[in-house]
Amino acid sequence: MSEQQAAFFDHDGVEIAYRHREGKSPGVVWLGGYRSDMLGTKAEALDEWAARTGHAFLRHDYSGHGESGGEFRYGTISKWLGESLAAFRRFTSGRQILVGSSMGGWIALRMAEELRKAGEDRVAGIVLLAPAPDFTTELIEPKLKKSQKRDLETKGFFEVPSEYSPEPYIYTRALFEDGKLNRVLGKPIDTHSPVHILQGMADPDVPHTHALKLVGCLPSDDVTLSLIPDGDHRLSRQQDLDMLIDAVDGMIERAA
Repeated sequence: MSEQQAAFFDHDGVEIAYRHREGKSPGVVWLGGYRSDMLGTKAEALDEWAARTGHAFLRHDYSGHGESGGEFRYGTISKWLGESLAAFRRFTSGRQILVGSSMGGWIALRMAEELRKAGEDRVAGIVLLAPAPDFTTELIEPKLKKSQKRDLETKGFFEVPSEYSPEPYIYTRALFEDGKLNRVLGKPIDTHSPVHILQGMADPDVPHTHALKLVGCLPSDDVTLSLIPDGDHRLSRQQDLDMLIDAVDGMIERAA
């Protein structure tokens, strides 16, 4: 576990936990997945890389995640996107490489859109691991059972067991409705930066065809897709971490 202690900042009345390692530019910004936190294997590997290379590194927990305040069930893509942009703007300077895992890949793509709209040309590159943009409409809704649809209508949420945590995943009606407002697939995604996607072909949660669909929305001359035949959704084995670090190093070289 990281030796750094979490610090906190207020965003819309919620205490958001973050860890920031000062360093040279371009820095790296970590964006975790649904129900994950900033002390996971991949984030820790990036922190070790940053300490070794002297690059800046920022990570935070979304509200309802990890050490941050707030309740998970009140979270939406828009809410977590707003917190991520706030952390980015408050604690980074200069060009940054966004690294997003699973849902964090969706957040990274939306951040690139919002920063570009605001005239902030600060994204030097994007690295995505098992990216899950539009997962609410693309990956979950088509597989909803009648009982889950009924729970969404009557209770406003449903639960499913998690393979990664003793606590079940909670999916809310607000998450689905907000997800539709943040869709990125089905249209050109102009990130104005190179993108490198790492995708396991043995991923039970995000099929590699989803990564291929994403590639089809990105400018082909700026995209690298690395398919890992035996890679799962976590991509946390040592060989996966090595590929992640190589991808970030590649972005550093391109930015230089």
